[in-house]
Amino acid sequence: MIKYIGSKRVLVPRIVAAVGALPGVRTVLDPFSGTSRVARALKQAGFRVHASDCAAYAHVLATAYVQADADRWSGDAAALIRDLQALPGSPGWFTTTFCERSRYLQPHNGARVDAIRERIADLRLPHELEAIALTSLLEAADRVDSTTGLQMAYLKGWAARSFQPLELRVPDLTPGAGTAAMGDAIEIASRVDADAAYLDPPYNQHSYLGNYHVWESLVRWDKPEVYGIACKRMDVKTRRSAFNSKVRFRAAFEAIVGAVRAPNLVVSFSDEGFLPRDEIRGILATRGCVESVEIDFKRYVGAQIGIHNPAGEKVGKVSHLRNREFLFVVAPDAGTARAARDAAAATDGQTALFP
Repeated sequence: MIKYIGSKRVLVPRIVAAVGALPGVRTVLDPFSGTSRVARALKQAGFRVHASDCAAYAHVLATAYVQADADRWSGDAAALIRDLQALPGSPGWFTTTFCERSRYLQPHNGARVDAIRERIADLRLPHELEAIALTSLLEAADRVDSTTGLQMAYLKGWAARSFQPLELRVPDLTPGAGTAAMGDAIEIASRVDADAAYLDPPYNQHSYLGNYHVWESLVRWDKPEVYGIACKRMDVKTRRSAFNSKVRFRAAFEAIVGAVRAPNLVVSFSDEGFLPRDEIRGILATRGCVESVEIDFKRYVGAQIGIHNPAGEKVGKVSHLRNREFLFVVAPDAGTARAARDAAAATDGQTALFP
């Protein structure tokens, strides 16, 4: 899995436990799937998952980890990735943009990315197999990049891992069925029936498209015009989400909570979000009985490193180094909501409290 500021790595066991404690749940909707870490874990737990996101890179990851059936695609994927791994480098748009104009990857790895991505485009592969190949390339590039996990900027000096050669690996696919879609979360939530929905919307001003624009361009392979030191896609300026707007967030959150066609909800939120915990609880209460768990954990690595100017000098002061993550459970009756909350709280992980 790629490094991701919104990753729910710490919360995944709790989320799966909460969903598993909800009676009669067989299908789960995840309309903000991101890297598909949660959706993949739910599929591995035996649920049929419908994963979606508005970003192309997220759709590729969901196609590989949720929609693709390991029993159908593992053999083809191993052969394809073996052939792609053997390709020599051939520098092109990616190398120029992200290794020379900016410094996300070293040029020797950028040239490999260019060659492999062009071959994937030329092969016109079946949808699932193409997504598996792109996921392998995405993850390989992520292992040798020179960032702190965000693509808003790159490190002044090359990270130690960036000297390693790019290595493709077959993604760890899961047997079974699932679906992946790309589109607006509210629209998708309004037309997909499920037994439960997991909601993890963006909840502050940080745009996932802006933070992971390199992966978006690598997946789309549209070789767009870029701007700024970070070489962001031009559409980062226009593809803005209501969930990243303090003014528009509440209405957007109310809209998706109201749109979901599932009797049970599990919702992730953070104390860094636009709304306080009690307001989130109030909105969720329109759908049923609400219980919640609070988990304390470290902020992302960039906060640990601190704030630096373009010359590499440390400036300013990070306000805090720890976060509180809230996991809400919404169910038709209080007993079910409490049981799911208790299951999440009892799962191994960092200290959980009932706020």
